Amino acid sequence: MKLLKFFLLLFAMLIVSSCSSKTDKNLFDNAKKLVEQKKYSEAINLYEQITKDFPESPNVPDALFEMAKIYQGQVIKNIDAKESLRKAVSLYKKIFTKYPNSQRAGSSIFMAAFILANELQDLNAARTAYKLYIEKYPDGELIKDAKIELQNLGKSPEEVLREKMEPKIKNESK
Repeated sequence: MKLLKFFLLLFAMLIVSSCSSKTDKNLFDNAKKLVEQKKYSEAINLYEQITKDFPESPNVPDALFEMAKIYQGQVIKNIDAKESLRKAVSLYKKIFTKYPNSQRAGSSIFMAAFILANELQDLNAARTAYKLYIEKYPDGELIKDAKIELQNLGKSPEEVLREKMEPKIKNESK
């Protein structure tokens, strides 16, 4: 009888432990809820847990992408704005480097380039990243944007506008 009770108790413990274990999907869903609640640091922790505990999961590129978006938004209170943007770029690059076949790879390299160009003013790194996007994704959904960004790299909005307006002004004056 004692042996039966022992096995029943052991069986119950196994069921409870298996039900309470976190899956990558559970962690991802919980992290998304935390983002909706504007609990960004807690969400980052769950996304990081996915990358550490489930490195082969198809959710890892998405978790990295979501972390990058949080850092890009500069919403973590204890992190300087530039440092937050650098973390975003690093995470976007990690997606492209470690998961080049993921659906997030192309948009990740584009976003890294965009932040480098427009937020961090690292034009050389941005140029390299835009060229990489254009080379790797010639039919990508952001190809036109990448070419425009590359063409206007380092120019002020006023310079870009003036260049767009010059042909119209010349045509009207003829």
